[in-house]
Amino acid sequence: MLSVVIPVYNESESLEELHRQLTEVAAAENYELDLIFVDDGSRDGSWDLIRCLAHRDCHVRGVRFRRNFGKAGALSAGFALARGDMVMTLDADLQDDPHEIPRFLAKIGKDLDVVSGWKKVRHDPWHKVLPSRAFNWMVSRLTGVRLHDHNCGMKCYRREVLSEVRLYGELHRFVPVLAAARGFRVGELEINHRARQFGHSKYGLTRFVKGFLDLLTVKFLTGFGQRPQHALGTAGLTLFAIGAAWLIFLAAWWGISRLGIFNMEVMHLKERPAGVLYSAASLLLGAQFMSMGFLAELFIAYHDPDVKAYSIAERTPSSDDRAASSRAGK
Repeated sequence: MLSVVIPVYNESESLEELHRQLTEVAAAENYELDLIFVDDGSRDGSWDLIRCLAHRDCHVRGVRFRRNFGKAGALSAGFALARGDMVMTLDADLQDDPHEIPRFLAKIGKDLDVVSGWKKVRHDPWHKVLPSRAFNWMVSRLTGVRLHDHNCGMKCYRREVLSEVRLYGELHRFVPVLAAARGFRVGELEINHRARQFGHSKYGLTRFVKGFLDLLTVKFLTGFGQRPQHALGTAGLTLFAIGAAWLIFLAAWWGISRLGIFNMEVMHLKERPAGVLYSAASLLLGAQFMSMGFLAELFIAYHDPDVKAYSIAERTPSSDDRAASSRAGK
């Protein structure tokens, strides 16, 4: 079974054609299709169309949100309902070509867990393409997951990946990065990108600002999600050491100058208020960072015991499993 999760936001003009193309591919490749449309607060009649499709086709299921919660929420809802061992995602605007699905499944079959699409030739305006390429380069450099198009909506996952990656906010574009941090194998596939036929893009310039902030979040989660004190504590110790060293230097200078040793000019602290102020601020800020690190460690340790700090690829069969297998054989 192949599950296909499709977030929908005001895409009523394209849903019928998208459904036709998906069923065409499934029939040609003999897939057992599980189509999940998630209406993310549409106001153009998209939900009525999804209900009609579900009535006509037993492979179609729909979910309607009370309001627009964002793509990450829509994907999470779809992933929770997915039944297939393989899960595809694609956008509902027909720019992603469903005929690429067999190539995704062939690619993921080569010992990969996540395959991300790469729209090498894009049919979008230049003012969207250039910032997107810069952003993808930055994500690859900071995270170490080298993909040309992190934000491509067309991706394929093994089901076990989705059980370990938690989406919220706008982290949907970073699923390959989050999966790689858990030890899953990530690859990419160059795909056909089609020009938009209906509607308009749902993203504006604010997308890049939010994307950069989300990137910082992902960098922290993947690097220090289970050990936040290593990041916060390191920064805190550095600031604390700088402040303490400078205060010790000022105190030593003041004391030695008062004793008249080395013919030093008497130093008055009131003549160097900036040094004292910055040193004290550095001490306080360092202590605050370390305190935040301790609180974050407590939160990680006790808040959610179900979040594992590891990811198991496979297990050897236990004695009970072998006994059950032997009984079944007899």
